[in-house]
Parts: sequence; structure tokens; C-alpha cells
Amino acid sequence: MASHAQEEDPDDLVHSGLPATTTLPPYKSAFLQACLDASVLTFGTFTLKSGRQSPYFFNAGLFHRGSLIRAISTAFAQTLIHHTSLNPSFEFDILFGPAYKGIPLATATVDKLAELDPERYANISYSFNRKEVKDHGEGGGIVGASLEGKKVVIIDDVITAGTAMREAIGIIKREGGNLVGVVVAVDRMERMKDEEGVGSAIGEVKREYGVPVLSIVNLNDLIGVLGGIGKEEDMKRVEEYKTRYGASF
Repeated sequence: MASHAQEEDPDDLVHSGLPATTTLPPYKSAFLQACLDASVLTFGTFTLKSGRQSPYFFNAGLFHRGSLIRAISTAFAQTLIHHTSLNPSFEFDILFGPAYKGIPLATATVDKLAELDPERYANISYSFNRKEVKDHGEGGGIVGASLEGKKVVIIDDVITAGTAMREAIGIIKREGGNLVGVVVAVDRMERMKDEEGVGSAIGEVKREYGVPVLSIVNLNDLIGVLGGIGKEEDMKRVEEYKTRYGASF
């Protein structure tokens, strides 16, 4: 079945001001341009939870305007559509957004999927967890569609150490759902610990659960964009960071 999204003219997507030398798909370029324009993606010196000094920072919490939530939901939807076009057997019933940042991402992406390809995605649902189980009204710890017996994709901003992701996977299993994939906004492609040969958090989730873990963009995409817009100093620092902390898988 041909996806409506694949047939769209790239100019109909969020406009990308990135130069033609960046050979990224239009939806990735548009997403990165939105991140740069809104300072969601910034460059400098940032101390991460790991204690590392990162030359860049991605703050998904800044996607709070209508135009920006549209940009990120379009990119998430296009990422899932692209993966499905390459893997036709990949199917899902529910997008699960872990509380709290995953909630608007899952909700908006369900809406965007139905807009881009209603024949395939109009009946896709969303769910998210409550931080505290409700003991009145309808009760329970899940809002949205029931996960029982359903194929579930987790959608979130990033995987840092993997702790929150494993918590979300545990919730899905307890509710009787079947995890079939994960999609995040950015894959930093860096190892979790400083020892050589250690995998990334995304790599560990792939290995441990045997499901695809997709990202809208990764560190290589970011380096390619920096080269295209002439940010040589930023690109050099990001490349050095990748050399120092790059994951083996």
C-alpha cells in the first residue's frame, strides 16, 4: 500500500532552510531546522547527568508551541512510515507515551499518522501511564487505549541510561501488551560508560528486548548538517565528542 506521506511533495512539509548539500530525507532536515530555529538544539558546553561535558544539548521540553509540536509529530510519524515502508511486516496498534514528556509526543503523533495515511493509521490509538495509580472513577494506571493483547510502540524524546525506558516496558508487559518497537527523537550514539567497547542505551535496549529502536535523527545526521551550514567549530567539537564517547553498538 503506498503511503500518502511518501507521495507528498517535500515542500508541503515543514520548510527546511538547510542547504541542499545535506543529503538527509526532507522530514529529517525539516525537523533539524525547527530544532535549530527554536533553540531546541543548541551548541556550547553542557554538563550531562553522566558528568560528561557535551558540546550540544537537545531540549525536547521546548516543543510547546503549535508549530513545534507539529514539526516533531510530523518527524515521528514520517520515521514510523519510513520504517514500515522498508519492513512491511512491522505493525502496531498503540503508541505509548511514558509520563510525562512522552504523553504529548504520542498523542500528537497518532493524530499526524492519521492525517498522513488515514487508510493505514486512522485506528491507531495512544496510551500513557499515570505516575500514581488512580483509585477512584475508572481507576487504574493507564489512560487511553487498553494495552492488553496489543502491539505497542513506545515514543519518547531520548533514551539516556535506559532506566525510564525499562520502566515503560515493564508497564506494557504488566498490562498485557506486546512491545514491538521504540522511537525516540535523537540517538546520541554514545556509550553509557567510559570504558571502551560499551554499547549505547539504544543498543542495549535493542539487544535486550529484540525490537527495533528508531530515531528521527542521530549524531551522524547532526554532524552532516553542521558541515552543510558551515559551523566548522561546532562540527569539530561534536566529532571529537563522538570519537571520545562513541558506542560500539
